[in-house]
Amino acid sequence: MQPQTITAFAKRFGLSRATLLYYDRIGLLKPSGVNPAGYRLYGKAEADRMARINTFRKAGLPLKAIQAILDETGDDTLETALEHQLGVLNEEIDRLRARQRLVVQLLGRGAQQPRYRNVDVAQWVAMLEEAGVDEAGRVRWHQAFERDEPEAHQAFLESLGLDKDEIADIRRRSRTDV
Repeated sequence: MQPQTITAFAKRFGLSRATLLYYDRIGLLKPSGVNPAGYRLYGKAEADRMARINTFRKAGLPLKAIQAILDETGDDTLETALEHQLGVLNEEIDRLRARQRLVVQLLGRGAQQPRYRNVDVAQWVAMLEEAGVDEAGRVRWHQAFERDEPEAHQAFLESLGLDKDEIADIRRRSRTDV
């Protein structure tokens, strides 16, 4: 890859020139050098780093955490930063669901939920029982779900409207052999 000026590099990643100058100032992304005219230049290594920065930004990680991950400094590892971000996102989803319920209530729909609402726990259990799945079967189902797709299991439990303590308890029990 031919080195690119800051303007070309910014355009390539859909960023402003000011963003790249800021990233340089805080040490997140330094240019590889400067050409004779004084323009900052970015090469392949910077492009690779910028791609990772973009991915982490899309996941909502703060710049300090991204820098610590990329520079391998501090206590933040990729996994701990992502686990923390997942918790932040789950809390935001809970706040949004609470707002959604309030808006429904303010619209005068009372207990009526929006038509795009997820199935709740009672409905899910009733459907499983109708299909012949008893409590022991549901336990095995949760265990398999947790073993094979833990993130999807978390998302499913959240979609039922369970609070985080209930979800943590179900997932903990699902990881133990019964």
